[in-house]
Amino acid sequence: MDNFTYFAPTKFVFGRDTQKRAGELAREFGGTRVLVVYGGGSARRSGVLDCVETSLREAGITIFEMGGIKPNPTDDRVREGIDIVRRENIDMLIAVGGGSVIDTAKGIACGALYDGDFWDFYCGKRPVERALPVGVVLTIPAAGSEGSGNSVITLREGAIKLSLRTEVALRPKFSIMNPELTESLPLYQTACGIVDMMAHIFERYFTNTPDCEVTDRVAEGVLKSIIIEAPKVMARPDDYQARANIMWAATLAHNGICGTGRREDWSSHFIEHEISAVYPEVAHGAGLAAVIPAWMEHVAAVNPDKVAQFAERVMGVATHEQDEDEDELSLLDAGIAIHRTLSTAEIAANGIDRLRQFFRSLGMPYDFGSLGIKEPDIPALVAALHLHKGNPIGAYVPLTPADTEAIYRRLL
Repeated sequence: MDNFTYFAPTKFVFGRDTQKRAGELAREFGGTRVLVVYGGGSARRSGVLDCVETSLREAGITIFEMGGIKPNPTDDRVREGIDIVRRENIDMLIAVGGGSVIDTAKGIACGALYDGDFWDFYCGKRPVERALPVGVVLTIPAAGSEGSGNSVITLREGAIKLSLRTEVALRPKFSIMNPELTESLPLYQTACGIVDMMAHIFERYFTNTPDCEVTDRVAEGVLKSIIIEAPKVMARPDDYQARANIMWAATLAHNGICGTGRREDWSSHFIEHEISAVYPEVAHGAGLAAVIPAWMEHVAAVNPDKVAQFAERVMGVATHEQDEDEDELSLLDAGIAIHRTLSTAEIAANGIDRLRQFFRSLGMPYDFGSLGIKEPDIPALVAALHLHKGNPIGAYVPLTPADTEAIYRRLL
């Protein structure tokens, strides 16, 4: 296990009707003039936006709005928000929505206090040293941005999708989490969120750092819980307890606890980011559902050990299978069971197959065609990936352009 520092200062307020505490919590963290950032009309139609804004007004807080944030959020909306914050002397942002809304609010929060271009933070030119406080009312469990210091934004010029990671500056001051607010989500969006939260654990779980048993078991426990609860949510969208478990799992997947003491990977996210940057109609979770099994197959051919551990501990793959060859039928008739020990590679392959089947059971895509991409420009994806993320990428198995091209071609 490596040395690590773990710091997660966000105040989580979880349960029914908690959105009614938005004003109280905004006041607690110094908000007096708040920009409420939200997505489409569903926030208004569901009543959650009105409830939050009523709570803010009752707390004596002045409200400004910026709506219409779309999936795979772009730099133009961040710039728009920065202009509003500076013009109206905003002192807090509250994101009502999921990862795209929260990430946009975070971009505004750091960009508004910086004299240069906020994109400097995302492309690595400058570290984030200060930001306006951000509060969250979560309506889509997926990205985990309600508990992390991370943000992902796409620069429209060049279709460059990059992530910004901070330890402290962009962690929300508070996150309101009411599972009831997720019950009206379309099943496809729910499934995309389930894949995304699992991917956040995979990026941390697949590591070569030895002796991380506790963190491994935490990650495996959250993954198994997601696999148990996901079918319940898909079958009964109004199952509050299943929704609650899925919502909390998404937060634990990305607040850093599953990455303590280890070197993380993140190559699956990098590979998918290029897909959804160039083809923005692809939901991030849907892209990951196709990429992750293909990535696992590629790296397992080089380093199968951790993939096999995942297969056995999480996907329930047996390490032995009964051998019923004709020579041994007499032994079987005598009641003596003959078992063959599976190789590490076979265990890993069985686990990957079960994971792919699980994603398919959620209605998730599995290749470029099912993602709606008829003729992907794979050379362009590979070139952009390594231009933006370096060469090689990843840590579990470092991937060169030849490797990432092979992974993309598995999706044809």
